[in-house]
Amino acid sequence: MKDPYAVLGVSKTASPEELKKAYRRLAKKFHPDLNPGNKSTEQQFKEVTSAYELLSDPEKRARYDRGEIDETGAEKAPRGFSYSYGPGGARSHGAPEGFSVEDILAEIFGGAGGGFRGGFGGRTTRQRGADTQHRLRVPFLEAALGAKKRITLPDGHSIDLAIPAGIESGQTLRLKGQGEAGHNGGAAGDAYIEIEVDPHPLFQRKGRDIHIEVPVTLPEAVLGAKITVPTIHGPVSVRVPRGANTGSLLRLKGKGLAANSGHSLGDQYVKLRVVLPEPPDSELIQFLERWTERHPYDVRGKLGIG
Repeated sequence: MKDPYAVLGVSKTASPEELKKAYRRLAKKFHPDLNPGNKSTEQQFKEVTSAYELLSDPEKRARYDRGEIDETGAEKAPRGFSYSYGPGGARSHGAPEGFSVEDILAEIFGGAGGGFRGGFGGRTTRQRGADTQHRLRVPFLEAALGAKKRITLPDGHSIDLAIPAGIESGQTLRLKGQGEAGHNGGAAGDAYIEIEVDPHPLFQRKGRDIHIEVPVTLPEAVLGAKITVPTIHGPVSVRVPRGANTGSLLRLKGKGLAANSGHSLGDQYVKLRVVLPEPPDSELIQFLERWTERHPYDVRGKLGIG
């Protein structure tokens, strides 16, 4: 480990209050709960905690300054001798007389050190489990209307997931505590489910509105008619106005996505497409030949091609 003064960013004459202030700032920056799954910041947190534990103990600090112990708190052996310590490293000489690590972490995060107990001097490290990322394909209508889906996570655990009405591809649902298990009593991580909505053969979504193209016959378009069209809420009856054409747009108010927080109720738009009979009817062909002679009209004049 580096020089503890350098790790905390303080001078060798720093007061106990300056040590506490420096550790408080660095602990907030590197605490594992604020950087889940980041091994680099976890190691930095351990280093600043170790440095503070050494320097906040007046006796250890004095011995370190005199060169009697190293930055880990281990005795520096005289030349030609060596010392052996147990798994816990050098033994502590009592609780620090300054501000303890647990007290400072409790000030920052509340409770007993925010769920992390340093991991030094043989104490147990409580670590939050890592978050997990998953992707879930959802049928169009379930995404539009909302649904309950039972999913199985990679660890084999099944859970009922509520799909909120109106969810879109790319949005993420959070399952609290369904990520990887914590270590040594730490909280479990969260599972994040990214939603991918399947396309629908009929419906298209634009914001909160639903769009659909519906074919109509020539008589329905020319004479007008009442037809049944599908919506995400079920079939409804609509009236095609007399003289409708391909591209005519009908609005079905309130037949889009349901209103929710921050969004108004959507509508459904029905785009008409006139479809001729197949194969062409001979009687219709003869009628149009006679009709065209008496009623010619130009539909491409605005294209500027003469």
